[in-house]
Amino acid sequence: MIDKIKIAVAIGCVLAGVVAYYRFAEAALLYRVLMVLGGLGAAAVVAWFSAPGKEFFAFAQEAWQESGRVTWPTRKETIQTTAIVFAFVVVMALFLFTVDTTLAWIVKLLTGRAE
Repeated sequence: MIDKIKIAVAIGCVLAGVVAYYRFAEAALLYRVLMVLGGLGAAAVVAWFSAPGKEFFAFAQEAWQESGRVTWPTRKETIQTTAIVFAFVVVMALFLFTVDTTLAWIVKLLTGRAE
């Protein structure tokens, strides 16, 4: 139950930052953006102390570590893969054009509209 209250407070912090952004429309843009960032920061701190918040932050850390393990293809591999995809698209376009034209011709024959 206490975790739900903490999450609600965190959501309230975010909302307070957004409301402050629009409430103080006459203030400098920098201050207004800082209000929103402050609300987000306060929400992160409050959420950190809840069980779902700790689980989320652990998941985010694991996802960040996993993204570091990604191996990107080399330029040569990228060009080769792109060429293969492009060739396949051309072949499929020609195949579908042929099938469509043939079926249209057959329908014209069957309906008596062939010239």
